[in-house]
Amino acid sequence: MAPPGDSGSAAGHSTASSTGTGTRSAGTTARSTTRRRGADAPRALRATGAVDALALVVMLGAALLGFGPAWGSWTYLLPAVGGAVLGLAVAWCGAWRRWNLLTVTAVAITVYVLLGGPFALPATTVGGVLPTLETVRGLLLGAVTGWKEFVTTALPLQSFPELGVVPFLLLYVTALGAGTLAWRVRDAHWALVPVTVAFVAVILLGSILPAVPVVQGLVLVVVGLLWGAWRATEARLGERQVATAASIVATRRLRWHRARGGAMMLALGAVVAVVLVPVVTPATERVVLREQIVPPLDLHEYVSPLASFRKYAKEMTEEELFTVDGLPAGARVRLATLDAYDGVVFNASTGAGSGVFTRAGDQIATVAQGTPTDLTVTIGAYGGVWVPAVGALAGVEYAGARTEALGSTTYYNSTTGTGVVTAGLGRGDSYRLDAVVAPAPSEDALRSSRIEDEKLPAWTQVPDSVAAKAAQFMAEETDPVVRLDNLRTGLVASGIFSSGLETQLPSRPGHSAERIDTLLAADEMVGDDEQFAVALALMARSAGIPARVVMGFYPPEGWEEGTPFVATGADVHAWVEVPFAGYGWVAVDAIPEEDNKIKPEPKSDQVPKPPVLEDPEPPEEPADADAGEVDEDEKKDDAESKGFDWGLAAVVVASVAIPLALLALPLVLILALKARRRRRRREAPRPVDRISGGWREVLDVATDLGAPVTSGATRRESARTLTESFPAAATPTVGLARTADATVFGAGDPSPQDVDAYWTGVDSLVQGMRATLPRRRRVRAALSLRSLRGALPAWLPARLRHPRPSGRTASTPPPGPVTKPGDS
Repeated sequence: MAPPGDSGSAAGHSTASSTGTGTRSAGTTARSTTRRRGADAPRALRATGAVDALALVVMLGAALLGFGPAWGSWTYLLPAVGGAVLGLAVAWCGAWRRWNLLTVTAVAITVYVLLGGPFALPATTVGGVLPTLETVRGLLLGAVTGWKEFVTTALPLQSFPELGVVPFLLLYVTALGAGTLAWRVRDAHWALVPVTVAFVAVILLGSILPAVPVVQGLVLVVVGLLWGAWRATEARLGERQVATAASIVATRRLRWHRARGGAMMLALGAVVAVVLVPVVTPATERVVLREQIVPPLDLHEYVSPLASFRKYAKEMTEEELFTVDGLPAGARVRLATLDAYDGVVFNASTGAGSGVFTRAGDQIATVAQGTPTDLTVTIGAYGGVWVPAVGALAGVEYAGARTEALGSTTYYNSTTGTGVVTAGLGRGDSYRLDAVVAPAPSEDALRSSRIEDEKLPAWTQVPDSVAAKAAQFMAEETDPVVRLDNLRTGLVASGIFSSGLETQLPSRPGHSAERIDTLLAADEMVGDDEQFAVALALMARSAGIPARVVMGFYPPEGWEEGTPFVATGADVHAWVEVPFAGYGWVAVDAIPEEDNKIKPEPKSDQVPKPPVLEDPEPPEEPADADAGEVDEDEKKDDAESKGFDWGLAAVVVASVAIPLALLALPLVLILALKARRRRRRREAPRPVDRISGGWREVLDVATDLGAPVTSGATRRESARTLTESFPAAATPTVGLARTADATVFGAGDPSPQDVDAYWTGVDSLVQGMRATLPRRRRVRAALSLRSLRGALPAWLPARLRHPRPSGRTASTPPPGPVTKPGDS
């Protein structure tokens, strides 16, 4: 018999052993449960991942519907849906394989480059599958610059399939982020954040016309809340999971009651939303980026076409510029609409009231009323960036060898109806226009209408004679329609038409403030379409009537509809447009009447008949006593008075003319040197030197006028300096400087048309700068030696080679000339 202690010890030992065994068994069970839960993690992912994927696909699908109005067709679904599917696939693989952030990012970029081509850029792939270098380049550039092009391109966007990179990338990144948060974050409802961001991004990138906003909003709210609540319930129940039969039944019952209650609440909310959303939603346009962002097209780089008006009318009268097939009767070919005036030139602008230039393709959204018309334009001798167009464009499609270059650089302003192709049009180019042409209203219809108030850019440097002449023509009228008619009638009745080809009363070209002031102040207003259209627009604006100038072409009298219109330089015209209620911008001509045109006088009128003289009365015979008596002194005096002292006359002429000639010789020499310098720059062997020489001519004229031109400054720095001295010429100065830089440092040589257009801008700018100074300062500038210091020979005195400029001391050296690359 064992002792109690022993028995107790044995019992204690047995109890301890049993307890230890139970402890080890519980630990083993816990470890087994841990391993089982780790092994079941992929299975749990598969169990809930399908529901997550379905919810995300539905919500992202509702978001991508917003691209429909902007794209114009359903072709955007391929890149958008493809991006969403690839993004979810990469997120699933990352959650399944437990990849870290760097691995997921690397895989996402690889998938974007290798698989993005078939969805976003299928035309650049081989067989629609294999990517090429062009595919990779398009995907990478589209990820950086595609967003800007997407919001600066004219709608619809289906004309530019390369823009499919934007919806593909947006849905790809959104799906990748939403899937990663749904499958790898404890609070899966955070996945709704990237989905909401996708909704907002689609709205900002789209158009002001919504797709199905009520359906999209309901899908996001209903599906998002239902899925988020379900995932939150799953997370809570998973933490408290008990492996008994009763607990499993209770859990299922709890899930069913919660799902049924949530579904009923969401259904009720959906019905309320469908009824109330259309009522409480304000009837205002949505805020989209394309209506807020001004495209990066700088029109100051291009010379106004109106500056070349006289060139077409005088030098290219018989040249075939372009041919238009399908032109309706009464329609006009618009080259450019010009609504900005700075006292030097009329130019096209962008901004408030002027619209914006957006990329245009074979389809352009338009709300213009009229007759749809198909036209074909073939370019001949015309060259430039301004696109000859008719009516309101609904699409432009190029043909020929330069199709891609022209199509990718075409911009259109639907507000002014002006098209620009930055690659430039040239001989042989052809394009088809899908246009909407509205018939011209009758004069009676316009009299019964009213002039609308349109916001236009502010005009500067308008001559004072404009308002005075407008008041004279308008008299006491207060109705804007009648005032406009009086202005037009006054110009037509009192003006004299001259295209510059006539020898009698020839008209000067240009439409600067000085030229218009001279036109309106003269007793005989002599000019052509250019001057009269600008004068009418300026007078209309001074009377509070919105007006803008249009340069273009239209057929002459006798042209038959249905035959091609071959536009020559003789068909160039300029007219004014005024907005009328119900008709939009209506063309108003201000060409003087035919009777007012200069006509050569008949020969009989040019040679006057000689006057008829009466026979003089015979003189009385002297008396016999005085007949034979003649004083000898009187005979001598008569002989001396009839003779002429040529020697004395020669001495007088020599003593006066020779000093005057010596005094005038330096002045003539200065003028001759400047003329020779300008001719050498204008006729330089290389076209690039002609452009840079034109800019050097501007700097030399500015130097002679007293403007501070810094030695060694760049063209743009010099342009900014000149704008401070001549504020009225700021726009053309900066434009000429940029054009010179682009030509000198760019690839290729400019065409002769580009050189002529550039020098036309130089002449207009120089004339504008001189017009800002008094006559005495202009004469001093013409005879100034400042711009000739670097070209004068060394043997001249230093005071002639380095004259002291005004405002400087004798010890201050004058600034040296600015040297530019390629200057002759």
